[in-house]
Amino acid sequence: MLAPKAIASFRRIAYDPPRNFPLRAAHMPYLIDRYLLRQFVQVFLICFISLAGLYVVIDAFGQLDHFLDYSKQGGNLVAIMGRYYALRTLAFFDQTSGILALIAAMFTVTWIQRHNEMTALMAAGLPRLRVLRSVIIAAILVSLAAAAVRELVIPNVRYELALDSKNLGGDAAIDLQPRYDNRTDILISGEKAVAKDKIIVEPVFSLPPALATYGRQLAADQARYLPKEGQRPAGYLLQGVPTGNPLLQQASQRLGDEVVIATPKDCNWLAANEIFVVSNVSFELLASGDTWRDHAAVTELVRELKNPSTELGPDVRVALHGRLLHPLLDTTLLFLGLPLVVARGNRNPYIAMGLCLAAVSGFFLVTLGAQQLGSSGWIRPALAAWLPLIVFVPAAVALSDGLKQ
Repeated sequence: MLAPKAIASFRRIAYDPPRNFPLRAAHMPYLIDRYLLRQFVQVFLICFISLAGLYVVIDAFGQLDHFLDYSKQGGNLVAIMGRYYALRTLAFFDQTSGILALIAAMFTVTWIQRHNEMTALMAAGLPRLRVLRSVIIAAILVSLAAAAVRELVIPNVRYELALDSKNLGGDAAIDLQPRYDNRTDILISGEKAVAKDKIIVEPVFSLPPALATYGRQLAADQARYLPKEGQRPAGYLLQGVPTGNPLLQQASQRLGDEVVIATPKDCNWLAANEIFVVSNVSFELLASGDTWRDHAAVTELVRELKNPSTELGPDVRVALHGRLLHPLLDTTLLFLGLPLVVARGNRNPYIAMGLCLAAVSGFFLVTLGAQQLGSSGWIRPALAAWLPLIVFVPAAVALSDGLKQ
């Protein structure tokens, strides 16, 4: 709450301006900005730390046995759990930043209205929008910070985020999702995958008729994904190919002028029981399935959509458009919920919380519904991402007129 002397000063300026009024009036808005910004940051941190702490405590107690087992070979228990939950706290911030910014803004505004501070500030000649400027800017900065985490931090730690407490070392076998390489028509499948080493256990590559001269399937003990290096393209190194496979004694198989299946006869860098299959289907698409897009950067989503080897569904295009529009969605949600408190003049924080819940519920119901329609192919992906803005931006603009008073 503003100090009583500050409120009295605002009222004296409004009703009995002193001779040095221009100088004092020029300093007053910055005092208000600092005060509201401090309140906003405090509420935001309290809400974030409380929710994130609750998640960590509940999850840690449920998975404690797995951490204890891994600490016997992986090192200090506290260090392991600290890093594990520190990375998940970043993902938690990305998912909840928009809602928490709105809650912090609404609590801040409700608090100053409850103590008649908004009335004193408006009596001093400041419009609502100017009073709330620091809160609005802070909420937008939170949204931009979440976008930076989403694009710059999470893609660099997505390998660790994809691991659960049962596979902290990343060396346990996980399920594999078969995928076609649309450029070569090769179906890549296998029993399991090991994320740490990018290995497919007992791979089976089903070959198209153009490459099936010596058999329709190519099997091995394991296949290791190798990224592009020098003149060698990206692909999968099949190790432990059965000695009876005739491909080991044949020349490399081609589609047109391009080598697709490299054999030891033509490539001296291959062992006698190794075959290299050229493919631009990344290991993450096989091991992570559809969840890889949640931890991928926008540039990676664009690259995979342009990749001729992968044919991604409309859900990835919806995710790409939604990622680009995420800051706008957070800003729309802010201007949808904040005027509900300011215009009505509610001084009860519980009423403000109820209005916030109603606004958030309606907004996210439309957002999730549009995403589902876009992912299912009922509407175009671009429309699925823009639909919440089309529905709620006019309402947010209309409600925000009360902030200009």
